[in-house]
Amino acid sequence: MEIRPIKKKLKLYGFNNLTKTLSFNLYDICYAITPEHRREYIEYVDEEYNADRLTKILTGVAKIIGANILNIAKQDYDPQGASVTILIAEDEIRVVEGHLDSRESPGPLPESVVGHLDKSHITVHTYPESHPDQGISTFRADIDISTCGQISPLKALNYLIHIFGPDIAIIDYRVRGFTRDLDGRKYFLDHKINSIQNYIASKTRNLYQMIDVNVYQDNIFHTKMLLKEFDLDNYLFGTAKQDIKSKQRTIIKQQIKKEMMEIFSGKNIPN
Repeated sequence: MEIRPIKKKLKLYGFNNLTKTLSFNLYDICYAITPEHRREYIEYVDEEYNADRLTKILTGVAKIIGANILNIAKQDYDPQGASVTILIAEDEIRVVEGHLDSRESPGPLPESVVGHLDKSHITVHTYPESHPDQGISTFRADIDISTCGQISPLKALNYLIHIFGPDIAIIDYRVRGFTRDLDGRKYFLDHKINSIQNYIASKTRNLYQMIDVNVYQDNIFHTKMLLKEFDLDNYLFGTAKQDIKSKQRTIIKQQIKKEMMEIFSGKNIPN
């Protein structure tokens, strides 16, 4: 990775102790017609994203941002769900030490490894569930990356969105605290940002309907993503579209879209 020189070499007093936290929910939506298919879907996603697989994914995140793993705690739950927490420390710094980096750009895709991460943690929790009397089932993964130092955890966004391929993503990013230069001047932000979207690859952004709700004065950024393309076959589990009557297909499609819009908007929609 080519590191372009920063025009103003700003020296910090001590360590860059800004706290940057990326939190997001990733949703997969499914429709399983029979109770048996619903159970099979829950079992499928629970196994697909068990603690061991999640550990591999978070280890990939650590590599993407150059983190040094100190400790891993993982747990599968009964009847379903899993959690993984990884404690990390900074690795070799790949930008000029003590300089604030104001560049704003998308992070790497899974095949790339760049950057570094300072002492903090990465966590993931999963929540498979289903509607009690309809065929709707959902899988949610909550991921948090919290760092201190020069590199933002936003660099891991492309990797995680690529790995999970969510139907819906709700993303929050916040920078807290401050760091000082040699004269004691406080810096509440060490990189330019006007939207989380700037850290997502354009080919990924094109797949989603996206909206922002940002509080710039408090360095709080919020982005919601909803997959644009809808093919019923991609949402059916255990049944093919051609095996369902046309009228029922229309009803199922409406139910799935309603579920997705409720999650995207964060509120129930009347029937």
